[in-house]
Amino acid sequence: MPFDSLRDYISALEERGQLKRVKVQVSAELEIAEILRRVMYSKGPALLFENIKGYDIPIAANLFGSEERMRIALGVENFEELGTRITNLLQMELPTGILEKISTLPKLAQLAGYAPKIVKKGPVTEMIETDSPSLAFLPALKSWPGDAGSFITFGMVLTKNPITGVRNLGVYRMQIYDERSAAMHWQIHKRGALHYSMMAEEKKKIQVAVIIGADPGTIYSSVAPVPEGLDKYLYSGIIRGQGLELVKCKTVDLEVPANAEIVLEGYVDPNDIRQEGPFGDHTGYYSEPEPFPVFHLTGVMRREKPIYLATIVGKPVMEDAYIGKVVEKAFLPLMRLLQPEIVDVNFPSSAWFQGLAVVSIKKRYPGQAKKVMMGLWGTGQLSLTKMLVVVDDDINIHNMDEVVWAVTTRTDPARDILIISNVPTDTLDPSSPLRNFGSKLGIDATIKTEAEGHMRNSMQPIIPDKVTSDLVDRKWREYGF
Repeated sequence: MPFDSLRDYISALEERGQLKRVKVQVSAELEIAEILRRVMYSKGPALLFENIKGYDIPIAANLFGSEERMRIALGVENFEELGTRITNLLQMELPTGILEKISTLPKLAQLAGYAPKIVKKGPVTEMIETDSPSLAFLPALKSWPGDAGSFITFGMVLTKNPITGVRNLGVYRMQIYDERSAAMHWQIHKRGALHYSMMAEEKKKIQVAVIIGADPGTIYSSVAPVPEGLDKYLYSGIIRGQGLELVKCKTVDLEVPANAEIVLEGYVDPNDIRQEGPFGDHTGYYSEPEPFPVFHLTGVMRREKPIYLATIVGKPVMEDAYIGKVVEKAFLPLMRLLQPEIVDVNFPSSAWFQGLAVVSIKKRYPGQAKKVMMGLWGTGQLSLTKMLVVVDDDINIHNMDEVVWAVTTRTDPARDILIISNVPTDTLDPSSPLRNFGSKLGIDATIKTEAEGHMRNSMQPIIPDKVTSDLVDRKWREYGF
């Protein structure tokens, strides 16, 4: 059964010895972040800080900071199973185009019990403030000494596509300016930013709800790069194996999980743009100050005694890397559906997910590695991947020694390295000459054939003699090993 709430998941972690309670008083300004960095880098437990200086709300953090905790959170042993649930639906007897297939998912999901349903009330409606709401009760963290202030770091930002009504959840940091306003760090390529820009073109505000703390399936769904047109609440139901219960917000026309801890209601005004940052980011560098639109608070719904969910980022490997690894595995079945030659993918954690991807393929024809590169660079959030390395399926792409061997023995730089200029880049990439705009690198590290201009007989793999290998297997203990 899926977890119904954040606190149910926290209880499960504690029962399994995966969570530690910190009872000594700690400060949300720098101290908690320093503790979390040391715990994350040492692969330590989830933490529940119970005594926050100046606040009466506990802080939960590092709840997803290991593969084991991600398995507990999502109730699966093999993360590929999450992607298989989607592809199984898409591969049913439906229209042939993938966009047409996605449009049929709500009907199928409703039959399977994955669709969300509206209820009148839930734990998140225990306390409601619409007259004079304030952000002051939030123990938001300041993570790094150069940060511009305190940031909401794990808020799930809910918006609706103004044309289709399809809902999106995305985790976007929010710098708190005062009791009623905060920056909305909508990077230009993200879906929340698309919804905002569609409204801004009409010179209208966009309604927003920020959900802090929900069941782990919904939290994971908020960061998953699902195909365009797929409602995130529906996706959460598919991941959870059970539809979500939602309640209506009080000051905006949006729906939020009934079992959430805290919900901030409001709007983002295209006429109110302010400087946001700097912020110590997951690249290991400070992101530069930049103008972003502002979220204005109109209401708060919360539990009577909520838990504040937070995370921190910095030089990898930290908590976000483990969530990224689940995304890697969960979306592999969909990548294979789009490009059947793909065998496996690896987004190394030290490359902050968008920096580098290694892909293995079952190669059948010349130029196929570059075909795969182009396909991935043209697919959703993969368009922001800076470097792609494509290898044959005999390479274990999760062993970087094998990857480096393939790159250095199967790649001729002039023939096999592809550089594409003037393309979109990740907003947070500190090396791009211009923000959001730079270049990409593709490395074809597959074995080359004569059809690809390789006329030498130089790629014959060296393998042991099978008879001798079998002999040594039989005599291994006799050798004294």
